[in-house]
Amino acid sequence: MSTAIAYWLIPTEPTRRFLAKLIADLARRYDAPVFEPQIVSQVATVCGPIQLKTLDAQHSSEFTKTLFVQLALNANLQRLSELIRQRSPRSSHYHLNPHISLLYRRMSLAARRELARSIRLPFSEVVFDSVCAVRCASPTRNRAEVEAWRVIATKSLGE
Repeated sequence: MSTAIAYWLIPTEPTRRFLAKLIADLARRYDAPVFEPQIVSQVATVCGPIQLKTLDAQHSSEFTKTLFVQLALNANLQRLSELIRQRSPRSSHYHLNPHISLLYRRMSLAARRELARSIRLPFSEVVFDSVCAVRCASPTRNRAEVEAWRVIATKSLGE
């Protein structure tokens, strides 16, 4: 297993609290790991908070995208992603596709589809005001690897 440093954008309150509660509830119901609401991104801390529009709940067979909320990509996030790639000693081939994961678990297509249809968010935009650097398995494939993630640095955007 190789490790990597992932950069996560962390949403502001009360959105963070709502998403954390939803993630914890889904984890309890489906015996899955609990994790911090975030966007996995290649983001530097060179500007103020980032605001992204929510699109819809989606699902996939990929473990770290079992159930997620897709977010609209914007120029600010693209610019920040490119800046961190340029400054990273081990630049990756990460494809920027902003989303907030809600559940990490292997599930049938029918179960994922039903769950995605059931998700209703009480907001249409998410503001992210801090970024974390997280040491993680790359790729993350199971619960034990999620639970082994470690935040190694946190910084407010714009500092």
